[in-house]
Amino acid sequence: MNLCDLNTLLKPLESTPKMPVLFLGHGSPMNAIEENQFVKGFRQVSAQIEVPKAILVVSAHWETRGTKVTAMAHPKTIHDFGGFPPALYEVQYPAPGSPELAKEIQTSVRHSEVHLDEQWGLDHGAWTVIRHMYPKADIPVLQLSLDYYKTPQEHYALGRELASLRKKGVLIVGSGNVVHNLRMVHWQKLNEPYAYDWAIEANDKIKQAILEQNHQELIDYSKLGRAFELAIPTPEHYLPLLYTLALQDKGEAISLFNDEPLGGSLSMTSVRIG
Repeated sequence: MNLCDLNTLLKPLESTPKMPVLFLGHGSPMNAIEENQFVKGFRQVSAQIEVPKAILVVSAHWETRGTKVTAMAHPKTIHDFGGFPPALYEVQYPAPGSPELAKEIQTSVRHSEVHLDEQWGLDHGAWTVIRHMYPKADIPVLQLSLDYYKTPQEHYALGRELASLRKKGVLIVGSGNVVHNLRMVHWQKLNEPYAYDWAIEANDKIKQAILEQNHQELIDYSKLGRAFELAIPTPEHYLPLLYTLALQDKGEAISLFNDEPLGGSLSMTSVRIG
């Protein structure tokens, strides 16, 4: 990519028809290099929507004190995992960033301070799924961090403040898993559509609330009983869903895809709004 092309990408974004919003169950980092039903689902959903001018990812794998947004022109590909085949560590996703869009995000969020970050890059919650959707790596990609001091309600409120980006050609993606309990994974059935009863219960209730646009119940997930305690033992993989749902207008179309369990205690359930 030459300097002229990069300058074109970094120009302030103009008004566009409203972009959809996604929540992607990203699952194992191996999805980056495997061919399976889930990566096919990622490709299918990207083929069904307008090519974005930029992508903003809220990933489970960037937790910070305070909220940050990547603001470098060339974000690095972060291999934030261990114990996988060498081929996975060789993968690079050299998408550009957008310092201008980062500053626009910083100024558009008024009820929470957003800090510009020059250190992070693209973690596997972002690049392992985006590379299947946009393999040319020619669309600017930014990440917004999860402030681990915010409550679920505050994360949802912050998500709502990003709504103006949808009309500027920005595809906003939450990346996590609605059911994510690694300590209870049945490793012998990791690649099978198998789930514990509590995982099925939690996933079904989450899907019902999503489809009924009952966002408050999903914000208050910690009050929903033992199944949710097991399904969401820590919040980082669940919270990106709240950012996605916060951007849904009343009555706006919503659908599910990649709706399969894995290994007993994981769910790949993904969401499209708009």
